[in-house]
Amino acid sequence: MKKLYLFLLSLSISLSLSAAEIDLTEFGKSYFTAWKATQAPNATKQDIEHYLAFLKDDVGHQHLPYDPDDSRLPDGKESMRNGMSFYLGSHTNYSAELYEVVPAYNAVVITYLTHSSGVHPQTKEVIDQSYETMEVLEIEDGKVSVIRKY
Repeated sequence: MKKLYLFLLSLSISLSLSAAEIDLTEFGKSYFTAWKATQAPNATKQDIEHYLAFLKDDVGHQHLPYDPDDSRLPDGKESMRNGMSFYLGSHTNYSAELYEVVPAYNAVVITYLTHSSGVHPQTKEVIDQSYETMEVLEIEDGKVSVIRKY
């Protein structure tokens, strides 16, 4: 029993230390830069893979009002890869400005402004939109475990 207790205690301490070692502000900036690259008109599958490297395999993704469920699923990253690949290159114009990165205990909040235009790959509808977004990124083991976009 003592060995189990010591093991759990050491595991708890090591997880706390590894979370403290991450500079969440820099992580948030790097995450944003990687995501922004996936939205560019000349974005590549390599840009998507670089962005996905920030995410856990079972990442949960909530994007209100479009996707209200933030459940973590075993194929979360793969689902994001498929969705992002479908829209890859659909923007003819894209810009994004990072406003703020706010670190918390095990989360990062980023706020930004985007403007995009292009043709929707399925409906062929011309789209031109600007919006401000706040993302809350939950961090686990140095990677994003849940994304909530507002």
